[in-house]
Amino acid sequence: MKLNAYLSYPGTCEEALNFYKSVLGGEIGEKNLYDGSPMESPESKGKILHTDYTFGDGNTIMAADSIGYPVAKESNITLALGFDDVAETERVFNGLSDGGTVTMPLQDTFWGAKFGMFTDKFGINWMVNCELQGN
Repeated sequence: MKLNAYLSYPGTCEEALNFYKSVLGGEIGEKNLYDGSPMESPESKGKILHTDYTFGDGNTIMAADSIGYPVAKESNITLALGFDDVAETERVFNGLSDGGTVTMPLQDTFWGAKFGMFTDKFGINWMVNCELQGN
């Protein structure tokens, strides 16, 4: 069994995935558009009906523009990234949080890790954790 996150965007799916790719690397899969589908509408022109984004050690995020359906402004879902390199942790935290809202700055924690949280500029919640050596 495998669990993948499926993210919905209010028309910014392609922009969001390109942003994630610029920070995390990886590849965006085939983009299936609303164009020509039974769900096509004037508002959906050129928007993504479904795609996937693969990065890191086989991580996959599936995503779409939610046209005609509301996208929740707040969520109890958070994407968590784990690292074992402090410099890479800092690079990713700073890159993905750029333009967003840092809710907990990246800092050393009592459990022996460097940890931080933010909501990115697309409204997605993230946690970043790096286990510090020697703990």
